[in-house]
Amino acid sequence: MSFEGVHTPLVTPFKPDGEIDHDLLGKHAANLAGRVSGLGVGGTTGEYYALSFDERVQTFNTVAEAAGGKTYLTAGINATTTKEVIRLGHEAKHAGLSALLVAAPYYAQPTQEELLTHLLKVDDNLDMPIMLYNFPARTGTEISDGVLEKLLERPNFIAMKESTGDISRLHHLATHFRDKLVLSCGMDDQALEFFVWGAKSWVGGASNFLPEAHTALFDACVKRGDFDTGRKLMAQLLPVLELLERSGKFIQYVRYGCELAGTPVGVARAPLGTLTEEERSTFARLVQPLLCNAQ
Repeated sequence: MSFEGVHTPLVTPFKPDGEIDHDLLGKHAANLAGRVSGLGVGGTTGEYYALSFDERVQTFNTVAEAAGGKTYLTAGINATTTKEVIRLGHEAKHAGLSALLVAAPYYAQPTQEELLTHLLKVDDNLDMPIMLYNFPARTGTEISDGVLEKLLERPNFIAMKESTGDISRLHHLATHFRDKLVLSCGMDDQALEFFVWGAKSWVGGASNFLPEAHTALFDACVKRGDFDTGRKLMAQLLPVLELLERSGKFIQYVRYGCELAGTPVGVARAPLGTLTEEERSTFARLVQPLLCNAQ
């Protein structure tokens, strides 16, 4: 059990009144547990920033109860302060989750020295396997080479989800940090490129509703080194993944994808809205053939 393979960052299902549907969250987690390598709770796809502290803790417990022991569980514990990140980490550890996903604190925009201090404190206090999450477009702060090199001196910093979308950054990580960390694809429409450059992990939001398509691509490229098949599979997935990554409505599309797959998870919390009828129709035309192929 590790960060390798396809990991699904779970959506957070909401009821019509806006409250979390914990029954559905548990069922969704249990349903995916045997179809992907791991599940993430509290990531961007789960709208962690829109949940209260108590709600986030409750989602840890719900998923751990539903899927604990069946798959590798990672807790997203990002927050704006070091204190809150550590508090969330303790709750995740108490719930029995396997590992942590940690990004730079959003909005605060710490310096690189401050970011390093922050991440070391998290490790000092929690002592759990950690996947770093480099997503400066969301957090406002990158995880630099200098910080990464220092962190990799410690055994708990194992992997990094790279979400800049910059291919040159992918090349740099794949060559300068080869065999030093598990490189994870965090830009879904670049998954094939990540695998070509040796990535062994994919945290993909669309695997909430297309788990088999994700694992088929991963297995072809990473397990078998069959990039001819990988290109064919990626060509089928790419229109869906491009729309998710480039539309500005990633979470809304993932939610609608779950609905198309038979698991309605409600609408995102405001200020995010819903898809237009035209957007829904276009997305359905792209997703339905992939859902049929999985049956």
